[in-house]
Amino acid sequence: MLAGVMGWPVAHSRSPTIHNHWIDQHGLRGAYVLLPVQPERLEAAMRGLPALGFAGCNVTVPHKETAMAFMDELHPSAQRIAALNTIVVRPDGSLYGMNNDGVGYIQSLRDADPTWRGDAGPALVLGAGGAARAIVVGLLDEGAPEVRITNRTIERAQALAADFGERVKVTPWDARNEAMQGAALLVNTTTQGMHGQSPLDVVLDHLPASAMVSDAVYIPQDTPLLVAARLRGHRTVNGLGMLLNQARPAFHAWFGVMPEVTPALRAAVEATF
Repeated sequence: MLAGVMGWPVAHSRSPTIHNHWIDQHGLRGAYVLLPVQPERLEAAMRGLPALGFAGCNVTVPHKETAMAFMDELHPSAQRIAALNTIVVRPDGSLYGMNNDGVGYIQSLRDADPTWRGDAGPALVLGAGGAARAIVVGLLDEGAPEVRITNRTIERAQALAADFGERVKVTPWDARNEAMQGAALLVNTTTQGMHGQSPLDVVLDHLPASAMVSDAVYIPQDTPLLVAARLRGHRTVNGLGMLLNQARPAFHAWFGVMPEVTPALRAAVEATF
């Protein structure tokens, strides 16, 4: 059984570490490989998956939106997020597109706090890119009464909100700190705080003490946002849990086994940082 991750570039991906760990753990005959594919050759690569014997693949930047055009069927989550992260090659050779980022994010919150509830109060999402979109879908599905979106370019936030109805509100970037009032969850989906980037420019004074703070960034695992939040007593979640949990449904679809996120897997991925 073969699977892999398709992107350009793709050498930085931690997905081979995750999936090959599970293949070894479950004693499966298979491999998960890197699939570097230039954008202009994406369709040819997609069409070649069945002929090469692949059970499917993950899709990463810059192919997550473009790949949708080559699917024979899309899971509803992929349609709503308007991007793929997983492709399944069906027995007849047809391609089925999925997106597990939203459910992976929600599971990462539950792993950190099993009592977490999506309907506990409003969520504030910083950023309006692909990760933000997946997280918004996940939060809405979990019953979030309101999701506030703020982005440095307000038009991107407005475009995202327009697809999801009245529970999603847009807040100007200049009002991002005040928008934390009454929030039960603060989520950073921007690249600020990532290794080599400037720290996220927010002040947490308006955030209720009971709020959870999460960051989609996982390198470093302790971003300045999470460090500041813990100093104020907030529960915090980094982006590693989302990365690990989004991989589980894909592995199940390809190999027929639902794997677990274990301390040994976390250690294996952390060793690559």
